Parts: sequence; C-alpha cells; structure tokens
Amino acid sequence: MIKRKLYNELKEHLKKKEITFIVGPRQAGKTTLMFFLKEDLEKKKEKTLFLNLDIESHKEFFITQDKLLKKIELEMGKNEGYVFIDEIQRKENASLFLKGIFDMNLPYKFIVSGSGSVELKEKIHESLAGRKKIFELSTISFEEFVNFKTNYKYENKLYEFFKLEKNLSEQLFEEYMNFGGYPKVILTDKTNEKLEIINEIYQSYLIKDISYLLKIHKIDSFTSLIKILSSYIGNLINYSEISSTIGISIKTLKDYIWYLEKTFIIKKISPYFKNIKKEIKKSPIIYFYDIGMKNFAIGIFGNLFENLKDIKILSFTFQNFVFALLKERLNFMDKIFFWRTKDKSEVDFIIDLGQTLIPIEVKYKKMQTPEIPRSLKNFIERYNVKKAYVVNLNLEEKIKFKNTEIFIVPYYYFLQEQEKLF
Repeated sequence: MIKRKLYNELKEHLKKKEITFIVGPRQAGKTTLMFFLKEDLEKKKEKTLFLNLDIESHKEFFITQDKLLKKIELEMGKNEGYVFIDEIQRKENASLFLKGIFDMNLPYKFIVSGSGSVELKEKIHESLAGRKKIFELSTISFEEFVNFKTNYKYENKLYEFFKLEKNLSEQLFEEYMNFGGYPKVILTDKTNEKLEIINEIYQSYLIKDISYLLKIHKIDSFTSLIKILSSYIGNLINYSEISSTIGISIKTLKDYIWYLEKTFIIKKISPYFKNIKKEIKKSPIIYFYDIGMKNFAIGIFGNLFENLKDIKILSFTFQNFVFALLKERLNFMDKIFFWRTKDKSEVDFIIDLGQTLIPIEVKYKKMQTPEIPRSLKNFIERYNVKKAYVVNLNLEEKIKFKNTEIFIVPYYYFLQEQEKLF
C-alpha cells in the first residue's frame, strides 16, 4: 500500500453528515482509498455498501432516486450506514440526483468519487452548496513516493534524509522525474510495463473522459494539443500559434484547454501584475498535474535524462516538478502566480499570501556559489519583498540583497513542514 496523506482527512470527515466528495485524475487512487475507508469501517462493525457506476449491473440502481434507496435499504436496512459511490460522473445530472437524496435527511453517510468531468466540477458547487466537502486527490506526490520507496523509514524527516543520503535521494529524484506519480506506474518495476500502464491510462482518459463524457469527436486534435502543451511548460501560451498548428479555432482551443484543466491533466497559472503598462497580464502558462503524463505526451517517458539535445526540456520538467511541490505545500493553487514584464524580466513563481509576496526562481543546476538572477533582483526592487527563494539541485545558503533575505535552497527543502517554509 502507498500511504496517502489525504486518507486521514477523509477518515475524519466520515463523522460529518455532509457528502464526502473525492475528485481527481483518472487512476490516481480514488477507488483504492474508498476501499480502505470501507474496510476500516467494517472492522468497527459499521454497515457499508459499495456501488460503482463503471459496473454495468450497478447502473440500474441509479435510474431513479427511489431505486437507489431501495437498494440501500435492502443491503443495510433503515439504520445508519455508509454508502460509497464510485465514478459518479457516469450519472447524468449527478449533482441534482445526490442533492435530492441528501435533502431527504436519511441516516446514511455518502462517500462519492469522480474523475472530474465538466458536469461534476461545474454543477456540483451550485447544486450541493452546503451539502458536501470536496477533497482533491492528485497522483502520488513526491513526498508520498519517497516515503513508499524507503519503506516509511524516514517519514516526517525526509529533508534530513535528502541532506545525508545523496546517492539514493538522487536516484529517487530521477525516477520520479522520469515516470511521475500514477500509482500503478510506481508499483511496477519494469520500464516497459510502466510504459504500457501510462499508455493505458492515457487512452482510457481520451476514450472515457474526453470522447464519451465531453462529446469531443476530434480526438486527433485533442491529442495533438496535449502533445504541444507538454512542450510548452513554463512558456506563455500562444493561442494563435497553437490553433493554427492544430487547425482548430481559438475558441475551440480555449475550450479544449478548459476541459484539460477540469479533468486534472493541466493547471493554468495566471500572471501576477500591478503595473499594467509594463507587465504582461493576459497569457497564462501551464503545468501538468503529473510529470509522467507530460513526459509520455512528449515522447520522453522513462528516458528524460538520456540523449537530450536541449537542456531546456530538463529545465522545464524540473520547473513543473517544483510547481507540484509548491502545490502540495500551499493547498490552494490560486496563491501561485508567475511574473513577466515586457522588457523580458521573468520570475517562475510568485506566492501571494495576501500581505506577503514571495518570489521563487527555479534553476536546474548544481550551484557551487549563490546566484541571484537579474529578473529576481528586478522583482525584489519593484515590490520590496522580505523573502525570496532560488531553487536548485543541491546548494543551501542564505544571503541578503538590499532588505530581502534570499534563500538558496535545494528542491527537497520543500519537503519540510509548511510552517518552516513560508
């Protein structure tokens, strides 16, 4: 078992009346988590029922609310119990269906999962307001991956492990950078099997989520877009250029990007700006939720570090990796921005904590001495921030620039607890 940090939060929420909603990418481990929750409840002699809308024989119970309730009563009676519903996005108007059941004030607790279809992501907030709590499960994080690979020997002290175990930690870093965090990929040792698994996940996503759920029939255009975006990491999205390359309208392109974001494949990051005249304020940049999926789309899954003609691919993959670390630590991705100006100054990440701005520059290199990039200096001078970071592969030092403390840190610095970071 790969331990998931979200598990304890979900377990705690079982005590609440509101619906426990688990959303995330296809095959990120939602069903597995639900089975573990179910087993834990059964050990406590609680009544449970597990229904999966991917199973044909289970679909008939969702034709009407009355039919579902009769099935629940048949299995558990009219007393308290826990109803697990997997792949709820298969149900048309799922949020309205669940709202009606919840409002009957029944003795049952519902735990529901979905792969993040557009209907699920958009309408659930309106229909189930005050009736649910959404938990987002991403693919295996780097922290979860390293803990699993080291048999949880260094749990809660990974930062110290990385500082001391240089060779092993570098191997783990390169493995994750190559293959990403899909659970089935991690649990398989052979590279060719990993490739088969990621291909199956990719094809399943296109067929089940995109073609079927979203009614997109131009799959070739959609797959071309994913491939192009995988090479756009860290760069401003040029809608005109991409739409011309693929042969679709800009409106369709923006719709496709929206679908990719709502189904947990990519995340758009907006620019940070205050000086509208000097700073770029329109074009976003994108990162992939999972590095393995990005590598597969661009054709370098498993051989990221081999035969590379352009170091930029490694650099931008590392940038995506750091984005994932920040996302994991901050919990809310709407706090993460980037900064670009018309005179070509750029900072990879700006963390906006309300009263505090923290610029973060990412460098894929083993630093020998501290370096402060010119663009980072420009941001510091413009916004007079108290703290800034330069993330690299190995060096850890603290220096001063004007009134700003600059932390030169290795990527594993962000494996510490949040209170020690920002």
